[in-house]
Amino acid sequence: MEKSLTLNYIKAEHIEDLPTADKELIAEAQKATELAYAKYSGFNVGAAVRLRSGKIMRAANSESEVFPSGLCAERSLLYYVEANHADDPVESLAIASNPSERECYPCGGCRQVILDVERRQGSPIRVIMSGNGSASIVESAQLLLPFTFQL
Repeated sequence: MEKSLTLNYIKAEHIEDLPTADKELIAEAQKATELAYAKYSGFNVGAAVRLRSGKIMRAANSESEVFPSGLCAERSLLYYVEANHADDPVESLAIASNPSERECYPCGGCRQVILDVERRQGSPIRVIMSGNGSASIVESAQLLLPFTFQL
C-alpha cells in the first residue's frame, strides 16, 4: 500500500517579513554564533529558545579535539533548559550559523532531541531555521522527523 506524506512549513524569503518575536529569536541565535567554539569545522552555530514565560536563552556549538565529543548548539541549549527550567516549556527554537550562506537545519541527532523535548513537555516546539536572510519554520519538531525513533 502506498501512502503519502505532506509537510507544511512557512518559507520567509526575507527575515524582515517575519513577526517581531521570530526576528528577535533569530537575532539571539545569530548572537550566539559568536560564542561557538568551532576550531575544527569553522562552522559556528547558535540556537535560541523562547520559553512559555517569555524568557529567551541561547547557546552555541562546541567542538573537541576528540571528535565526536563536541555538542551542537541545539542540544547544548535544550539539555540546559531541561535541567534548569523544566517547568517552563520551550515554545520556539531558532537556529542560525556563521557562515550563513544557507539556512541552518538541525542534524539528525538534534532533530531527535528536539522531538524528545517536545514529547516530554507535552506541547509543540516551533522551529525556525535561518540563514542568508531567509528562514523556514515548522510548527512542530515532528515535521522535521516524521519517521522518528520511539521506545
